Amino acid sequence: MTAGRFITYAVLVLAAIAVIFPVYYVIAGSIMAPGQISSYPPDLFPHGLFTGNYEGATSTTAIGRQYVNSVLQTSVITLSQLITSVLAAYAFVFMKMWGRTLLFGLFLGTLMVPWESIVLPNYLTITGWELGGQRLTASYAGTMIALVLPFLANAFGVFLLRQSFLQFPTELRDAAVIDGCGHWRFMRRILIPLNKPALMAVGLYVFLAAWNQFFWPLLIGDNANRRTLQIGISQLNDVEAANPGLILAGVVLSILPTLAIVIFGQRFIVRGLTAGAIR
Repeated sequence: MTAGRFITYAVLVLAAIAVIFPVYYVIAGSIMAPGQISSYPPDLFPHGLFTGNYEGATSTTAIGRQYVNSVLQTSVITLSQLITSVLAAYAFVFMKMWGRTLLFGLFLGTLMVPWESIVLPNYLTITGWELGGQRLTASYAGTMIALVLPFLANAFGVFLLRQSFLQFPTELRDAAVIDGCGHWRFMRRILIPLNKPALMAVGLYVFLAAWNQFFWPLLIGDNANRRTLQIGISQLNDVEAANPGLILAGVVLSILPTLAIVIFGQRFIVRGLTAGAIR
């Protein structure tokens, strides 16, 4: 091993430790007793398996219900954005229309609009609509329809899938048309199976973004049972500020799905994001 390679590996190991250590300490601190986690100097390894933090986190606030809300919200947003992104990207690539390039440019322009600038219009729109004869502010604030409605479509997924669809061989598309394959059949039987890495990348990106939402669920939810897990974790800080283990237990419950997705879906993220990089 040369000196340059040794230095490279040493820098990479240090960078990996800097990234992994906070995640490790959150997990280790969640199973430490209150006396151990508050000790000085701090202990880096738990002396035993203390489950009181998880019991306190699930019983102090409505985290169980908020966990279900987060799962439902994230699932609906992810599925909806996958469907709308596939349909829009297919139209931009395979369907001939006037002004297609201009329309796609305007579509991408929505990515430049800061979320903070449209929070108030979204809130006023949702609370102003009526469903079943009752206003959202009276009976539906914080329910699933209010949580997911502003996020059912997004231009990023359309852009990523369009770049992937552009790599599809035109000869294969022409052969499918000659064999009498329509739009729906071609998309369902040929295009989507051959673009699974890009679809997985979009799905994982949308899942992580939806799961970590904080401001919108806080704004639209009117009580603890109608909010999401991220809001519940912040409430743990107010309920039991003297017990950091309680907060760490809530954080562990929050990061478990995202950690599993990143670990097992990393190769799909990399392959999907680089699918349209080279033509």
